[in-house]
Amino acid sequence: MAREDSVKCLRCLLYALNLLFWLMAICVLGVAAWLRDYLNTVLTLTADTRLEEAAVLTYSPVVHPVIIAACCFLIIVAMVGYCGTLKCDLLLLSWYFGCLLVIFCVQLASGVWTYDEPAVQRADMISLKSRMPNYGLQRYQWLTHAWNAFQSEFKCCGVIYFTDWLEMTEMEWPPDSCCSNQYPGCARHAHYRDLSDLHQEGCGPKMYSFIRGTKQLQVLRFLGVSLGVAQILAMTLTLTLLWALYYDRKPPEPPVAMPTDAPPAPAAVPGEPHALCLGGVSEDGPPKAAHLRSPHEAWPGLNGQTQFEMEQLS
Repeated sequence: MAREDSVKCLRCLLYALNLLFWLMAICVLGVAAWLRDYLNTVLTLTADTRLEEAAVLTYSPVVHPVIIAACCFLIIVAMVGYCGTLKCDLLLLSWYFGCLLVIFCVQLASGVWTYDEPAVQRADMISLKSRMPNYGLQRYQWLTHAWNAFQSEFKCCGVIYFTDWLEMTEMEWPPDSCCSNQYPGCARHAHYRDLSDLHQEGCGPKMYSFIRGTKQLQVLRFLGVSLGVAQILAMTLTLTLLWALYYDRKPPEPPVAMPTDAPPAPAAVPGEPHALCLGGVSEDGPPKAAHLRSPHEAWPGLNGQTQFEMEQLS
């Protein structure tokens, strides 16, 4: 009874951990997809500079295709673990343990890589000004879109101040993406009427903060550590459940004396639920005690043979 309760407790814990794997993997995929859009914009603005290398060093481990594939694979592995726990299948549980171990090693390597500090200084932000003269040109539409997207999302204008657009380009006023309330011609209206309608902070400090790490990156790191701890716990529980099922499934030792015509013990059929998973009691109820037979019932010819031998001796 104690072993049945232990197995039931192990199975409930594994059910909960597999559900946690599904939820956390979906959260990681969602945050990574959100960060990937911003990272593409930053890499466009910082191409061929030290900032590009720093951004790749910081964010590549969390948005790398290998990590995305590992999270997707974790969802499938959690389904395998759920089925193996439900059926108490030794083969499925063994595959579940092996896959969790591989995913854990990949995530551990990614976590060590993510915590490397990028070599970037605030002075490197000045290099962003070299890309500003190409803004608005026909063959640099992708750069124009990247500047507009970054300024609109991070609520900034220029590199240090909005006057960078007037110094580095032939524009008479900043782009409309610098406006706090954007509409066609808002920057021209703000330039001649009210400069407070423009974002007063430059994009250099915003990009520096993004490269050094955002709150979303911290959330991903926390989810990664939590996933690692949950995977270690799941692997430990899986090994314990495998040991309990394998130990109970071992065939009992044969008795010392057994009639030769006794039927063999029924073997475990692969794919059938384990006895411990069913509560250890058959559907017909508890096992009944064997009917004890007298020696004459067990050996019908014993009484007649003994009487014949006694007549010969007399």
